[in-house]
Amino acid sequence: MSKSTSSPGHLSVLETSANVAASPTSQVKRLRAKGVYAALASAIFMGMTAVFGKQAILSGASPLAVVALRTLLAAILLFCAILIYNHRYLYIYPAGFLGCLLAGWTNGIGSLFYYSALARVDASVGHLLYSLYPIFLLLWLSLDRQPIGRLTLFRLVLVIPSVYLLTQAHGGQVDLIGTGQMLIASALYALHIPINQRVLYEMPAPTVTVYTLLSMGTIVGPLYLLSGVDSLPGGYPFWGPILGLTLVTFLSRLTLFLGVKHIGGMQTALLGLSELLVAVLLSFQWLGERFSSTQWMGAILLAVSLLLVIFEKPTPQKVRPTGWLSWIRAHNLP
Repeated sequence: MSKSTSSPGHLSVLETSANVAASPTSQVKRLRAKGVYAALASAIFMGMTAVFGKQAILSGASPLAVVALRTLLAAILLFCAILIYNHRYLYIYPAGFLGCLLAGWTNGIGSLFYYSALARVDASVGHLLYSLYPIFLLLWLSLDRQPIGRLTLFRLVLVIPSVYLLTQAHGGQVDLIGTGQMLIASALYALHIPINQRVLYEMPAPTVTVYTLLSMGTIVGPLYLLSGVDSLPGGYPFWGPILGLTLVTFLSRLTLFLGVKHIGGMQTALLGLSELLVAVLLSFQWLGERFSSTQWMGAILLAVSLLLVIFEKPTPQKVRPTGWLSWIRAHNLP
């Protein structure tokens, strides 16, 4: 019998071909993992915003001052970082810039409602209501003709009773105005995600983040100045939470859009619900709030919904020619 032999060169060609064939799948897995980690990091940072914001308001600052300062400082911080380390991220195509402008204005108005509601309700209860944004996001994505998987819908079904159980706090009455303001903030936050998702098909996350934050600043900054600027509280009780809020805003938006870019808006939003647990735990530790047994049942349901992400099949993130946001498209990018 003759033994077949292969030359080292032939083996290397075969190995290279095998690597090339396997590389698309492995690259998709790496990008998906990157998106999942970014979405979870964004949730952790977002969970801190309610506590820092509540602390700043309790120090005597108005909600408008809090949202204006944290937005402008975060935008300036990110702009300077990009300008110093990689100014190429400042390039964006015209339709993408308009998309970021629209997303920033939407999220900016939503932020005003969020911090106004935070002045009326507890941080934990407020963020529980805010966590309904995946339901609003499902509506916006459906209007934009984005595919929604069955497992995603099932996870969303689990979220609804979990949020209901989490809001059952010691039988106290809920502030209807604060509740309404927080639900509006949730809907507007959900709306800005699919708008930015369209831009993220062709732009990196830092680019989308900086222009969205700057656009938010063009809404909340002038409103703060026109409202009649009162003297801000001094000392650490105010500036400590404001600086903390600035930092977590900067990091949460950057990781949020990185997650949206690689795993899509719906998956990022569902993973982002873990911010609810972060907000509640920090509210326990820093603000002295407590959970009832009913709320713990809701937390368990929410955790199950989050853990089911490991069974989700990756959805290709690509430009879709139809939908109400199809105008956000680049032509002949350099």
